[in-house]
Amino acid sequence: MVTVGLLAILNARSGKEDELASFLEGALPLAQAEDDTIAWFAFKIDDTTYGIFDVFPGSDGRQAHLDGPIAAALLGRAEELLSSPPDIKPIDVLAAKLPG
Repeated sequence: MVTVGLLAILNARSGKEDELASFLEGALPLAQAEDDTIAWFAFKIDDTTYGIFDVFPGSDGRQAHLDGPIAAALLGRAEELLSSPPDIKPIDVLAAKLPG
């Protein structure tokens, strides 16, 4: 069961759209290695706007994710890849349909 999540909106720096997309695609194995990351999605909204949506069973898992390698890597490359700081919002899950 998931109770909390994160929604991050990322605006690519001009000319860095493909690099940001590749970065997000490459982060999948890191998300898969996190036990408390129940579902993780990287997505594209339009040519310059990307995002990450993920859910966790509780706030400890969410905090572990925020303290983990994906966030560190993203923040380490934010100035290079993003036109503005990432907009990261914690969310509470009201209802969910997950496999299994």
